[in-house]
Amino acid sequence: MADKQTKTPYIEAVGRRKTSIARVRVTPGAKTAITVNERSFEVYFPTEELRTVAKQPMVVANTEKYHISVHITGGGISSQSAAMAHGLARALSKAEVEFKAPLKKAKLLTRDARIKERRKFGLKKARKAPQWSKR
Repeated sequence: MADKQTKTPYIEAVGRRKTSIARVRVTPGAKTAITVNERSFEVYFPTEELRTVAKQPMVVANTEKYHISVHITGGGISSQSAAMAHGLARALSKAEVEFKAPLKKAKLLTRDARIKERRKFGLKKARKAPQWSKR
């Protein structure tokens, strides 16, 4: 029973984008260490653009003192990085109140509600109709 008390406290938040869901755990630490699905951050997000999108809340909040663990499911790698950014922004705003204003101003706490439109019957895609022929 005593070992539950000795575990380091963490703050958990969920971020979403399209069909991606990111569960982010933020633990106070000496320096930043990020793991995504049990892999290193650089291995999971191979391009610099994806890393920049995912770490945007850390840059806006101007902090480098958290250990971050992320579990991401669904979607593609681009929406996964955006989902991670959303979850990280939510977790940082929970962790320290003074982070909320700059994160909100940068629109990082807002959920991007744009998702793929469903396909309708009689159409090839959501809005694309079959080619019309006169005869």
